[in-house]
Amino acid sequence: METEENEVVRANVRDRYAKVAQGGAGCCGGAPCGDGSSLKLGYTKEDLASVPEGADMGLGCGNPQAIAALRPGETVLDLGSGGGFDCFLAAKQVGAGGRVIGVDMTVEMIAKARKNARALEVSNVEFRLGEIEHLPVADASVDVVISNCVVNLSPDKPQVYREAFRALRSGGRIAISDVVSMKPLPDEVRTSLEAHAGCIAGAAAVSDVQAMLAAAGFRDVHVDARPESRAFIRDWLPDSGIEDFIMSATIEATKP
Repeated sequence: METEENEVVRANVRDRYAKVAQGGAGCCGGAPCGDGSSLKLGYTKEDLASVPEGADMGLGCGNPQAIAALRPGETVLDLGSGGGFDCFLAAKQVGAGGRVIGVDMTVEMIAKARKNARALEVSNVEFRLGEIEHLPVADASVDVVISNCVVNLSPDKPQVYREAFRALRSGGRIAISDVVSMKPLPDEVRTSLEAHAGCIAGAAAVSDVQAMLAAAGFRDVHVDARPESRAFIRDWLPDSGIEDFIMSATIEATKP
């Protein structure tokens, strides 16, 4: 059941990323968007050069493309697709016989992504307005679910994973980059709406992520924290020591 507290969190995130889409706010941790930070996350200069200007908004905390092992002809669903960066890279990998669906909760991000798609003249990518807790896709209709630093923004993460499970075909998989907590966050950070929208306060513990995935029905669950991510997470909340509390992680699982 949706709670008033959850809706406050969701509305704050929606407002923050609407402003990001319009160039009026920073990204994760308030860092400048599109500042070249994607190179620190494992993307290449070729990746950045292959998408329209503005598609890479520096919103991520990893590179789900590196673990997704996408194959020609697959259907890919991107949770929180932003300006379309990961969707466009995925479209190249799945080819003309494949399909990529991006879902985002903000009208402004969807408009930006669709504009980028027109500039790139891609025909196998589409963007749909919707919440990742209530995905606008049919049951068992996708092969791979990807996401980059978005699930932490949800106030109902178990529902996100249940929806991902529903959308996947049998044998489908998730390949997600997200932040996880390594120890309990300070109360002033944990309760901050600003820190939540900044991809910090919503980080779940590794054991909790594993439990949520298992409860949703996933198997072969792997949640691997990346200690090297401390180098860029440090910049999200400078001089706070936040890098001692959260890390980027790769999250993988399969639907039986």
